[in-house]
Amino acid sequence: MSFKVMAICAGRHGGNGEALAKEALCAVREAGGEVELINLFDYNILPCTGCEGCTMQMGKMGAGLQKEYHGCVLKNKDDVDAIIRELQTCQGVISSVPTYDLTPSSVYTRFAQRFLAYELSFLLAIGAVKENPHTVAGLISVGGSMHDWQSLALESLQATMFTMSMTVVDRYMAQRDGRPGNAFVWGDDVEWGGQIARAHKMGENIVKAIRTPVDERCWLGDPDDGVCPNCHSSLVYPGDKHWDGVEFPWECAVCGAGGDIVTDERTGRPKLKIAENGLIRDRNDDHARAEHLNEINKTRDEFFAHMDEVKPLMEKYAKMTFPTLEIKRD
Repeated sequence: MSFKVMAICAGRHGGNGEALAKEALCAVREAGGEVELINLFDYNILPCTGCEGCTMQMGKMGAGLQKEYHGCVLKNKDDVDAIIRELQTCQGVISSVPTYDLTPSSVYTRFAQRFLAYELSFLLAIGAVKENPHTVAGLISVGGSMHDWQSLALESLQATMFTMSMTVVDRYMAQRDGRPGNAFVWGDDVEWGGQIARAHKMGENIVKAIRTPVDERCWLGDPDDGVCPNCHSSLVYPGDKHWDGVEFPWECAVCGAGGDIVTDERTGRPKLKIAENGLIRDRNDDHARAEHLNEINKTRDEFFAHMDEVKPLMEKYAKMTFPTLEIKRD
């Protein structure tokens, strides 16, 4: 079985994140896989403009009002289209991203927030992507501190996987990597070189997942990682009523699983006990995620019903001006 794995690095060249990504790829290559490494600093990546061009096209195609999908309006203006087209030929991806202010770096989020125009389930449905690669993912966050200063890092990386229909099978938080080379020293339980060993293990887990039938794939990371048993996120919050009345006592902020908080009898730590219907909004599931499209469509239809009231207000605020900061450039 031939397979290909791409590692995406969003940190400096020669940094800890790049070293961990390379070690993970070494494990893949040792197993006979084809590998490639990209560093997002090497590419021109424009930010999403919020123009809604992609979603409007998707809606028109779904309604039979448009025959051909033209994709993102920026696809011929930067390198994102080429990167994602290549990514969609891979069976595995490993993202290694530095943590700034608790969250992944803007270099990565600028790239990931362009994914909507490449929603895999939609591209498969219209034939733009011929074969579902059933891509599995491993995530590495790299920060100079411990978990307390990386508390949104892995979860934010996970949230970028849904649109591309990637299944996260492993994740790892590299801690105390404040300077290039720290990854070669620190490790779990202060084991020398433990971070490099853990990155190698992630590469092995990616290979194992790829070689496992799609419907039999499972979590291969730390079994006690996180509070949510569905995605292993540590972020669970008191649930609120959804647009259609669905409500759970507690919800996972990442995957949307719903249920109650209980104490794990084995570990003594809090755990989300998923309700019988607690996965009806699981963002990892293409069909469950499609319910979000129904929400968007309903919101749009209700908005259009008030256009006569809204138009004069839109014009009013569009014409409203305030002093701004002007920067003179040579």
